Amino acid sequence: MIDVHCHILPNSDDGAKTMEESISMAKAALNDGITAVIATPHHKDGIYENEREDILKKVQSLNEVLEERGLPLTILPGQETRINGDMISDLEQGRILPLNETSGYVFVELPSDHVPRYMSQMLFDIQMSGYKPIIVHPERNRELLQNPDMLYRFVKNGAFTQVTAASVCGKFGKKIKKFTHQLIESNGFSMREAYDEVEKKFGISVRYLFSENAELLVDEKILAMDMPSKVKQRKILGLFK
Repeated sequence: MIDVHCHILPNSDDGAKTMEESISMAKAALNDGITAVIATPHHKDGIYENEREDILKKVQSLNEVLEERGLPLTILPGQETRINGDMISDLEQGRILPLNETSGYVFVELPSDHVPRYMSQMLFDIQMSGYKPIIVHPERNRELLQNPDMLYRFVKNGAFTQVTAASVCGKFGKKIKKFTHQLIESNGFSMREAYDEVEKKFGISVRYLFSENAELLVDEKILAMDMPSKVKQRKILGLFK
């Protein structure tokens, strides 16, 4: 399995604080059946700034330590950038780091309490710049919880979404769990538990869709997805943290 969204880099954000904590996270990932993770430290969220070159250096360093410790987990570079007005210029100037560096997939994080008015235009501009935006953990955004049709429009217009494994398992509360299940139905390491939950509720084909999409992303290929429909009907799409 591949975790496409992980705060495993030491002393970068609200994830691992030290190299030893990163090692502990790596061991937990391996115990959960994960073989590769994309390190996605927060960037421009009002608290953390993690520039592209700094991330690449930390990923290389962590991979070297993991190899020395005999831990067969591969760390790939990424970045979780909070949506902001400079995203297009930052992309054009190489300051934003796509997932696995060259995949073209770019994480877009929203504030927790609202969706900026320029969101639709920004997603369009990102696509026009040759990148593929992935809205991270939309199930944890208060406005999208109240108005899921807004997310439907974003996806219909070409954006992808990534739900958090812990949300599927109910670790952020029943309301977020229910909405996450609705998103899947419409198309930490809790990865194995989350996949089991998905398979139990939606079938093995949806489990494989999520798993294969993570691999397609890392391999810089087009993600598999069905046409979206509005929540309470069927399918949005598939990526797990």
